[in-house]
Parts: sequence; structure tokens; C-alpha cells
Amino acid sequence: MAAAYTSAWNSGSAEAVAACYAPDGWIVINNGAPWEGRARVAEMAAGFFADVPDLALTCDAVRRAGQHVVYCWTFTGHHAATRRPLRVPGWEEWDLNADLKVTASRGWYDAEDYARQVAGS
Repeated sequence: MAAAYTSAWNSGSAEAVAACYAPDGWIVINNGAPWEGRARVAEMAAGFFADVPDLALTCDAVRRAGQHVVYCWTFTGHHAATRRPLRVPGWEEWDLNADLKVTASRGWYDAEDYARQVAGS
């Protein structure tokens, strides 16, 4: 699942990212509003691709306990508006169904560090 998710992000396809989720799966990023359902997950991914068109994701680590997974990642690329280079580590905590699709994801990254990198400071 982690390899498929990494490949989906690296494909640049928001639909490929959304396909890693159950039809009613959702993601919350940094305690924000949830993106519920595959269409909304695709919107979330499309937003990242718009902001970082050359986004490249690496899987740094995976931890599993039953159907609960922690997926640690780093993405790199350049911000679309500022062209500043980005290197952003983070993680997601997943609940998976029997088909290994994400039913719930709680994602985390340092938004202040991301903003500093975008600004070049």
C-alpha cells in the first residue's frame, strides 16, 4: 500500500491518489477541515500538484499495527508561484480496510516551515 501510494503521488495524477482511498475515505491535514470521499481527496491532491507541479514524494518509513499504519514521507519540488525549492517532511496516520484502501487519514507537516520555504526565508 505504501509503495502504491508513493507511486500515485509521483504519477502527478490526483485521481491516482484518490484511488488509494476507499470510496468514503477521508483525509484531514494539520487538523483542518476533512476532505471526504474520493472526489474531495482528488481535489486535495490537485491542490498540492498546482502548488508544487514537480512534486516528488519519497516514503521514509512505514509502521503498522493491524489495520493502522503510519506512513512517513518527504516531498520535494518547487513552489509554482515563487519557484523556491521545497523539502517538506511529514506523515499520515491511516486506517485501512480489508482491501488496503485508506478509510481515514490524519496528515501532518510543519506548515510554518513550508511557508518559510515558499517565501525563501
